[in-house]
Amino acid sequence: MRISATIITHDEQDEIADAIATLGFADEIVVVDSGSTDRTREICRELGAEVIVQPWLGFGPQKQLAVERCAHDWVFGLDADERVSPALDSFLRELKRRPESELADAYAFARRNYYQGHPMRSRYPDWQLRLFHRGRGGWQDVEIHEQVEMRAGARVERVPRDILHYTIRSADQHHRIIGERWAPVHARRMAEAGRRISMLEVMTAAPRAFFDRFVVQGGVRDGFAGYCVSMFTAYEAFLHHLMRWEEQRATDESPRAERW
Repeated sequence: MRISATIITHDEQDEIADAIATLGFADEIVVVDSGSTDRTREICRELGAEVIVQPWLGFGPQKQLAVERCAHDWVFGLDADERVSPALDSFLRELKRRPESELADAYAFARRNYYQGHPMRSRYPDWQLRLFHRGRGGWQDVEIHEQVEMRAGARVERVPRDILHYTIRSADQHHRIIGERWAPVHARRMAEAGRRISMLEVMTAAPRAFFDRFVVQGGVRDGFAGYCVSMFTAYEAFLHHLMRWEEQRATDESPRAERW
């Protein structure tokens, strides 16, 4: 087995070197960059990665483009804010020595999420399918919340080795990502699905999302960090419902008073 590692980037000069440093098991590294204005591309090339520049297509299509540009059929996907743990690195090196007949079609790994440096217990192990044979699967064609989708009958093996995900590092970063990326995309997907939003849904979206994240999904186990994540989750839910409600009001052919 020979493995190609892929990363998509945009202005990741503070993260990318640390991510690439954990890909020592890979036989090649392919980076698809969507127009960074910092030193991201230069750093990647200095560290031996092949860099492809591609205007933004959405998370799924961008990652699939990287897969298609790989030299090898086995592909490992990593995000710029993720790291391969030493235990996972050891497993991947051992896996490469196995006969092809002993391999599954894809492998999912546990992901440990960090929020402002705090390791989150809720949602762990947060299984992520990241190593797969590209002839048997690929990234979904979706703009956000993309996953690898395997063909029917493919065998996926779960391996309890960690991908370390250093996600949100500050409140300012979290706020910007919600306003610039997550909320607009979710509102647009609602519109594309033809979903109409009532004023009552806008008003209840935040408390419902907070309860689900903090109580149902166990955010309470993470103390203050869990509270912060849950509050931002509530804010994102409120914002994308409000955006969709505003859009439908503006486009209604016969505006009328909103009924609860």
